[in-house]
Amino acid sequence: MLLLALDTATPAVTVALHDGTSVIASHSQVDARRHGELLLPAVDRVLTEAGLRLDAVTGIVAGVGPGPYTGLRVGLMTADTFGLALGVPVYGLCTLDGLAFAADGSLADGPFVVATDARRKEVYWARYADSRTRVSEPAVDRPGDLDIGGLPAVGAGALLYPDTFPDARGPEHVSAAALAALAAERLAAGEELEAPRPLYLRRPDAQVPKNYKVVTPK
Repeated sequence: MLLLALDTATPAVTVALHDGTSVIASHSQVDARRHGELLLPAVDRVLTEAGLRLDAVTGIVAGVGPGPYTGLRVGLMTADTFGLALGVPVYGLCTLDGLAFAADGSLADGPFVVATDARRKEVYWARYADSRTRVSEPAVDRPGDLDIGGLPAVGAGALLYPDTFPDARGPEHVSAAALAALAAERLAAGEELEAPRPLYLRRPDAQVPKNYKVVTPK
């Protein structure tokens, strides 16, 4: 097994390689405006670090969000393209699940919340029973509308709104290393992973006008 994992659902452009036992190379860079520019060089960097070629990859893991439309589609389209070119399966994983998995060492056993920044003064969030078990569907809401009952929370969204998330902590952004490790664990257990389809949770900003202005030639 050699999994190439990537995620562009948050401001972090993150890529990792996992050989079925451990992460053998990873790279992350935070830049919310350069997902398309940074992703392929990051893939090349981790392959070079591992001393491997792209055609050695046996599966692609892509974070499916939730996340903003522009950034999220960069990672998913790249994952689909690699999968088609290499003839290997492409697996999807919820980005929030990757953050929860990475938070394992910073949380005691028990429930917590993951929240990422959805902009527009909103967060993408979900509840977890533990670092591997999500107990609610991902949602997008204003922090002031949430009542998390004082649960610990991880992610950039939690750190931005201390009134709603008083016990907020890192990791701030998802890492592809965590996504790859979680995917490898689930595949080894015979679990079926999600399809690599985006979780946008809200409509894109660009909308088709409802009423076109009729222009009559003179």
